[in-house]
Amino acid sequence: MDTTLPDPLVDQLLDGRYRVEARIAVGGMATVYRALDTRLDRVVALKVMHPSLAADAAFVDRFIREAKSVARLDHRNVVGVFDQGTDGGYVFLAMEYVAGCTLRDVLRERGALQPRAALDIAESVLAALGAAHLAGLVHRDMKPENVLIGDDGRVKVADFGLVRAVDTHTSTSTGSVLGTVSYLAPEQIEHGTADPRADVYACGVVLYEMLTGAKPHSGGTPAQVLYQHLHEDVPLPSEAVPGLAPELDGLVVKATARDPQLRPADAVRLLELTRAARAALTDAQLDAEPPGVRHSPLPAGSEDRTSVIPRQPAAQPLPPPAGEELLNRTTRLERQPAPPAPPGPAAQHRPAGQPRWRVNRLAVVIGLLVVLLGGGAGVWYVGSGQFTSVPAVLDMTQAKAQQELDKAGLGAQVRQDFSDTVERGHVISTDPKPGERIRNNGKVTVTVSRGPQKVQVPNVVGMTLDDAKKQLQDKGLTVGDVSEQFSGETPKGSVLGTDPRPGQELRPDSAVALVVSKGRQLNVPDVTGMTVADATAALRDAGLQIKVSDTQVYSPRDKGTVAEQSPGKGEKGAEGDTVTVTLSKGKEMITVPDVTGKSEADAKKALTDAGFQVKVDRPFFFPQDSVDSQSVRGGDQAARGDTVIIRLKSGF
Repeated sequence: MDTTLPDPLVDQLLDGRYRVEARIAVGGMATVYRALDTRLDRVVALKVMHPSLAADAAFVDRFIREAKSVARLDHRNVVGVFDQGTDGGYVFLAMEYVAGCTLRDVLRERGALQPRAALDIAESVLAALGAAHLAGLVHRDMKPENVLIGDDGRVKVADFGLVRAVDTHTSTSTGSVLGTVSYLAPEQIEHGTADPRADVYACGVVLYEMLTGAKPHSGGTPAQVLYQHLHEDVPLPSEAVPGLAPELDGLVVKATARDPQLRPADAVRLLELTRAARAALTDAQLDAEPPGVRHSPLPAGSEDRTSVIPRQPAAQPLPPPAGEELLNRTTRLERQPAPPAPPGPAAQHRPAGQPRWRVNRLAVVIGLLVVLLGGGAGVWYVGSGQFTSVPAVLDMTQAKAQQELDKAGLGAQVRQDFSDTVERGHVISTDPKPGERIRNNGKVTVTVSRGPQKVQVPNVVGMTLDDAKKQLQDKGLTVGDVSEQFSGETPKGSVLGTDPRPGQELRPDSAVALVVSKGRQLNVPDVTGMTVADATAALRDAGLQIKVSDTQVYSPRDKGTVAEQSPGKGEKGAEGDTVTVTLSKGKEMITVPDVTGKSEADAKKALTDAGFQVKVDRPFFFPQDSVDSQSVRGGDQAARGDTVIIRLKSGF
């Protein structure tokens, strides 16, 4: 018989917008549900605060205020916050829904990760925290439960619910400390303060756990774990996993220094150190399998859940929680003097009367079943399957580099930078570097050379225009205005000079103007009236070429001879220039209008409008204003432009 109580929120509509579909996680501070945003038709994760905490007005106000701060973070490795609201007694956040698993799930299955996988996850986490630190926020609750690994391989940091501004203390007005016992920095325990270095400490603990499969400090009570954080250094990962590279030990040591002054200042700096450590490792060191390290997985439900431990009076010791469960929770603890030294070994972690080897054997059997059922494929994807190596594309042209990245299934994001050593248009560097791992279908930032930051104008005088243009472009300069000038010494089409002059330094992509020779200056001869053959010979003798126009014009010139030319007689040209000639169609014959009997003015206008020249013949004695006769009779044909003589009547 199923005695599980149904969740009252499932199938409910919160705030008239979010339809709750299923409960996906329960913690000490909130419950997380998968829900459908009916307004935007998208799946979201709803984080609903427990009613006991929702009744605390001060806690709710801080929760809402800090949720708004987190919502301003826009980073691919941060779980986005979409909305915040209340519905009756429910206070909730609407967040990005990430289908996949948590880092805790992966650690429970594998126990320890290869260094390459651990660093891949750590870099994504640090990138997210770096964005938060630059925005003035501290997470304060970094742990494997808050690292989500999507089905697409993306790593995202979740649960900024305890986030607080960098310049404030973690302690509340009641003097409590918020955080998860296993990942609290010493200063959080002792002084209740948390700046970005507290997140750095927690990331160092998480990195240790990924490399070894176990937490660095353990104990049956929170007091024992807190004591170790305060008084014991985090051990070297290589002590638990022999053979780990010293660079990994050094990374953990720097991140988990008990004195916050000795840690990297924030996640951005720790990310730089992490990448530097990776660059120093060989492929063999990165892909080393932890030899036989397999810690007993925590029982289901006993991971680092978010919850609240009731605060006790200052004079009383912290109550021992049942088993290890409360050691793994986000905890609000009363700040007290340093707890006493932990008693005895941690043999209490296994059930009474049950040998350790039985627990391990059971874990092995469960692990094999998971592999057989396909769970092993998911772990392989997280550890290796989702990654590929960046191909070596250094010093290739941009086009060739993009082809190589395409073959590897990777995208390219191109940026440009100056380089004194790498040829313009060739690849200077890539991020990630060649040979480093990147997620399948990821993007590689390719930096392409713009050439030197200062470019000297090359000497292109005497070169052809095309060669000069290529020379300038190869140097990273552009071609500006191109003008022409006569020259008796420099062949036509060759460069006479540049502006700026050769040898001057310019920034790349600056424009250089060119002056090109038109050749020696010539006087264009008059070839009108000549036949095509004669005109061709005359122009060739002058150093010019001829082009006969396809059109012809009526002209007083004989039909077939040159009627017009361009350039004309006496104009200047350059050697090799072309003179275009237009041939004559002969005279155009038109009808002469009859102007007899018209006044002188009307007759002249009629003949001029028709295309003729007019000459007036006046009698010596008593001329009349009337045309008596005309040299070409009205109605007869005459050539356009011919002169028609009109004779006026005489009054004698």
